[in-house]
Amino acid sequence: MAPDKTKLFPNENIRTVCYIQNLPPRSNVDIGDYTYYSDNTNSPEQFYDRIQHHYDFIGDRLVIGNFCAIAEGVTFIMNGANHRMEGMTTYPFNIFGGGWERVTPTLEQLPYKGDTVLGNDVWLGQNVTIMPGITIGDGAIVASNSTVVKDIEPYTIVGGNPAKTVKKRFDEETIALLLELKWWDQDEEWLDTHLERLVSTYDLQILRELLNSK
Repeated sequence: MAPDKTKLFPNENIRTVCYIQNLPPRSNVDIGDYTYYSDNTNSPEQFYDRIQHHYDFIGDRLVIGNFCAIAEGVTFIMNGANHRMEGMTTYPFNIFGGGWERVTPTLEQLPYKGDTVLGNDVWLGQNVTIMPGITIGDGAIVASNSTVVKDIEPYTIVGGNPAKTVKKRFDEETIALLLELKWWDQDEEWLDTHLERLVSTYDLQILRELLNSK
């Protein structure tokens, strides 16, 4: 019917790819079903190393939906990387001690962009960097080596540094129907029944039939 989503390595013959929701849980990270990280250089079990400056006391979360494909070298920069910005310098004197800790900023004095959220069926190419507080919509694609500095709408392809829109994957009617279908929320039996349709060349009539099959 389907791969075992409870296994870290769903295919024991391909141990460069793992379902990251099966890594030891973290209170400030949520990972959806079937979302994977692929790494041919290091073990994909080191996925959490790709989440940088993520401190519990800041309060931000990384939320990733179902069926996302995350390639090697993707980096999530979280809010803990931010420096105080209203003064004449952004230099973090306080972290070096020696009396300079007296200018330690409060959380309210640090820029805060909120949670970082990836929707469902998002594909992040190799070495993509996601800046704090970004929301990436369902079905979006981010080209390799891009730096994402603003939100991405659903089913949009972006690329570059900073990442800019390349094109929409589908017309607006199709996108609306796909967001209504939410195929990533269907059960394994439904997915198995309609798998060929989901991966074949897009057809509006097939999409409408899938909506009626829910």
